[in-house]
Amino acid sequence: MTAIDSAAVTRPATAKITFSILLAVSFCHLLNDVMQSLLPAIYPMLKDNYGLAFWQVGLLTTAFQGTASLLQPVIGFYTDRRPVTHSTSAGMASTLVGLVLLAYAHTYAVLLIGAMLVGVGSAVFHPESSRIARMASGGRHGLAQSLFQVGGNFGTSLGPLLAAFIVLPQGQKSIAWFGVVALLGIVILWRVSEWGTRARARPNADPEALHLPFSRARTNWALVTLAMLVFSKYIYMASLTSYYTFYTMQKFGVSVQQSQLLLFVFLGSVAAGTVLGGPIGDRFGPKTVIWFSILGVLPFTLALPYANLHWTIALSVAIGLILSSAFPAIIVFAQELVPGRVGMIAGIFFGFAFGMAGIAAAVLGVVADAKGIDYVYDVCSYLPLLGLLTVFLPSMNHAKSVAVGRIA
Repeated sequence: MTAIDSAAVTRPATAKITFSILLAVSFCHLLNDVMQSLLPAIYPMLKDNYGLAFWQVGLLTTAFQGTASLLQPVIGFYTDRRPVTHSTSAGMASTLVGLVLLAYAHTYAVLLIGAMLVGVGSAVFHPESSRIARMASGGRHGLAQSLFQVGGNFGTSLGPLLAAFIVLPQGQKSIAWFGVVALLGIVILWRVSEWGTRARARPNADPEALHLPFSRARTNWALVTLAMLVFSKYIYMASLTSYYTFYTMQKFGVSVQQSQLLLFVFLGSVAAGTVLGGPIGDRFGPKTVIWFSILGVLPFTLALPYANLHWTIALSVAIGLILSSAFPAIIVFAQELVPGRVGMIAGIFFGFAFGMAGIAAAVLGVVADAKGIDYVYDVCSYLPLLGLLTVFLPSMNHAKSVAVGRIA
């Protein structure tokens, strides 16, 4: 029996994908990440307004992403056992307050508090929304994760554009206008949470077996391997999302607005890669996508530091497409390793991703201050070599065959 046949057998016959809910959580992910991406997009403005060093810019990212990283696994673990209705709306409210503080901050300390509140909103949003996306997947878990995550990717890519054409011309206080976006997200997530409560109350709402497909030691080793793959992916992504604007301005002399447009192009390619990664993982298996995504990007990252402006744009698009396709596959792979712990796994991996990116942003900021932006990109270009760790991941064909045996 092939992996594709096994997946078809283990999917419940009555399972039906609920696209309206998937699109709703994806759209809210877009709104959530639009607001979050405003912070790195306005770094050049904040750097000038407050006279910040690169390490202080990195610390802002750490305040946001570190908060999200620490809280997400805790929230996911808790809601796996005791689901909290309307928690996602509460998280969006925290983001709203954070935006207001960022808009009207008069000191660097208030900027840090605002960034942390945005991080709290992210920590609440991601585990529960990822769980609802899986509930609505009808067994097509890769597709559901891609649709959910691509909303966030598009939101992240829109942030620099909105910063370039709204925040930069109108000033820092215009960040508060995005409170309307937060209010829209609160209303939609309120309705989505009610659907999730009804879905959990249905008989046989969660058909997944709670048995580990491998031994505990093998499962733990696989989870560590996946975490290392996320480590390599998100440190490299942090070098682009946090410092790409500075890199293009310094190396090629582009304007601030032009650098924001280049960041939008890169982040748009990340969104496109995420869309492709999930369905391909459903078809060929998540391990295949992980192999291609993380290791396949290596030639492009190695070439980037030596490219001119036009080739930098082309290479960054290729990097975004290939590298981003891995994350939906990693989430699905991890959730299949630990069935019945969807929120916890989503919290751990989303949180770990945010945490690694946050720590990396701060560390890379220190390195950029000491050695220059070009040196950062030279060093980071070798990170995809960690993709070789994929060889230690187990085959999920075995897990699927065990599941089929239990169903039979």
